[in-house]
Amino acid sequence: MAVATQTRIGRLFEAAKADGRKAFIAYLTGGDPNLERTASLMLALERGGADLIELGVPFSDPIADGPVIQRASDRALRGGATLSGLLETVRRVRRESEVPILLFSYMNPLLRYGFEKLAADASAAGIDGVLMTDLCVEEAEEPVRSLRDRGLDTVFLAAPTSSERRLRLVAEHSSGFVYLVSRTGVTGERQSLSTAAAPLANKMRQITSLPLAIGFGISTPDQVQEVANIADGVVVGSALVKSIEKNMESGDLPAELQRFTHWLSAPLRER
Repeated sequence: MAVATQTRIGRLFEAAKADGRKAFIAYLTGGDPNLERTASLMLALERGGADLIELGVPFSDPIADGPVIQRASDRALRGGATLSGLLETVRRVRRESEVPILLFSYMNPLLRYGFEKLAADASAAGIDGVLMTDLCVEEAEEPVRSLRDRGLDTVFLAAPTSSERRLRLVAEHSSGFVYLVSRTGVTGERQSLSTAAAPLANKMRQITSLPLAIGFGISTPDQVQEVANIADGVVVGSALVKSIEKNMESGDLPAELQRFTHWLSAPLRER
């Protein structure tokens, strides 16, 4: 069993529960539209209402992502974004902010960097946890131990199609929170929340006391509110990345992203 952690992520969910509110979790692809602007966009997300930031590591074959995030990864890679560059960006953000940061990555970039080195460098940079999208949970024990030994949370995905055995492994290997995928398929905006989300949340609550966050397909304030009714955190990704894509030539992209984030997260501020 990996060691327990107490990171900014854990403290965030404790504070949110004490305040009777839900957390807004914002995803952006690191290095999109370029690495130099990523720090300012992360800070803009926080100003707009993000309680936790998922910093995506761009990858050439993002099989779980839809076209919006695929294009963002392509832009970031063509612009020269690297994992080491993203860690340096986090160091810059940490000079101004204590917002919890979850590194969101496929395994290939992490293994290429060197997993033990990644665990040490991510912790030193100010990362709070790592979500490895394509790590098979049945093979997660050693990677989890390496990350937890460095004080990092490990977050795993649970889907409506996950077996009970796999849900239990997700709970066992997760810390900070569990990420529930609201629907099968790739990331991307949807017109309505999947009917599978609530049953999955109910099933997971019977297995773990960890906070639950729901993502995939959430793109409007109404959907944010709907998810907040059944989960402890709401994850928005493609809608935010699409906003960056739409406004990347704007003279004040961070301000545009802050306004959009504020609009999306508004239901979570209403008591």
